[in-house]
Amino acid sequence: MTSSSAAKVPAVTLGFWLAKIAATTLGETAGDWVTLSLAAGYLVGSAIFAAAFVALVHAQVRASRLRPALYWATIVATTTLGTTLADFCDRSLGVGYPGGTAIVAALLAASLLAWYRVEGSVAMASVRTPRAEWFYWGTILFSQTLGTALGDWTAGEDRGGLGLGYEAAAVLFGGALLLVAALQAWTRLSRTTLFWAAFVLSRPLGATVGDFLDKPHAQGGLALDRLVASLVLLVVMALCVGLLPQRPAREPGA
Repeated sequence: MTSSSAAKVPAVTLGFWLAKIAATTLGETAGDWVTLSLAAGYLVGSAIFAAAFVALVHAQVRASRLRPALYWATIVATTTLGTTLADFCDRSLGVGYPGGTAIVAALLAASLLAWYRVEGSVAMASVRTPRAEWFYWGTILFSQTLGTALGDWTAGEDRGGLGLGYEAAAVLFGGALLLVAALQAWTRLSRTTLFWAAFVLSRPLGATVGDFLDKPHAQGGLALDRLVASLVLLVVMALCVGLLPQRPAREPGA
């Protein structure tokens, strides 16, 4: 491919981040609905979402160009699977929030390193071959799982959590995202590094907002029905994808 060829992932714009935050919040409420409301459990829930994730990534890889609806459906699959995987690490493995966060952070670092060593780049615009796409989606999955674990660690009081609560944790991660935006605007730091930092940080923001919406009053949440909250968030995300421009990412200077 030439340097001007488009990737099968969207360009990073304001619309991208709005859809991403809506998708991550949806992933939290939908993941909780399956594992908690339907009593499927973390292991069964992870298996269900893993099957959906693999099927959607396969369809994404086979697509000949960027298809926004398919791309964002795959992002939602990574958020729901990331929610159940993080909960499985934190709770079922008995390592607590700090241990679960450390495990997933190591997996994300290993994924980025393997991708970079094989492909030579981990930038969005380089995702133009099937091999790069599988690396990309594996890294996306680990980043979503890490974001969930970070959100639970900061907001939760049990399992070694910092106990900040959902509102304070959401403000914390929202402020961290604003800091990344400022570094993007006013420094020459690597745009790829800043992108992945923002991608990870946007997940705990969505996770804490999702928990705030559907957790019981006794845990500091609004106790909204998980299915209803998920459907509303699905509509919000669909509006973001449908109304805001979704153009393919391109190499700088293309």
